[in-house]
Amino acid sequence: MNFNTADFFLLKGELIMSKKSYTFLGVILIITMIFSVGCRSESSNNNKIAYISSNADSAYEKTFKELQLGILFDFDLKLPNADKSWVDIWVEGYRNGKAVEPFPLTQLSYGLSPEQVEEGPMGFGILNPNSSEAQFFLYSKGFKTAPHNIDNSLLPKEGIRSWDYAIGDKAIGLESGEEMVLAVYRQGEESLRAGYNYQDTDSINKMINEDTTVILLKIKVAGKNE
Repeated sequence: MNFNTADFFLLKGELIMSKKSYTFLGVILIITMIFSVGCRSESSNNNKIAYISSNADSAYEKTFKELQLGILFDFDLKLPNADKSWVDIWVEGYRNGKAVEPFPLTQLSYGLSPEQVEEGPMGFGILNPNSSEAQFFLYSKGFKTAPHNIDNSLLPKEGIRSWDYAIGDKAIGLESGEEMVLAVYRQGEESLRAGYNYQDTDSINKMINEDTTVILLKIKVAGKNE
């Protein structure tokens, strides 16, 4: 097959245009992929109805320690759609593998704020945990429960005690209706096993059955339609 000079330059031009077209299409494809990933990321973030993190060094907790009032678990809770959200915070108690009545031991429910965005402290306190007059209370921004007595058998004076946050100091997003364990208090007669996964149901159930007393602080935030 023979080509003259004009044919050669025409063919070369077509190849150059073809390369430019592929390059242009490639750029468009990359931009589309990036935009698509960004949209999915934004959509994923929009599924989060609340953000919560532990606040172990807060002024609340320091005051509790200095005054030797008991044990306090303090958190920072942010509600990006507070006007369309309902918050449930509660405490579950287990003794020798069985749920303790009343169940939950204490709870706090609130929501549908007049403000669109709300952020502030929330937490759970145990007053005088080593005495026969131990009391529980819950608090959040603008809401709280009065300290109230609990069954003396739930927190016996004998045995080994341990308590810990179930989440870290980096904010964790919650989806609507998702339950999360925030803190754990435990007692055992002789020893307490370590290494439980506080966000795994099977691990939590195993801890409940192995320890004498287990107290769990939990939260759930649900979205409400307008």
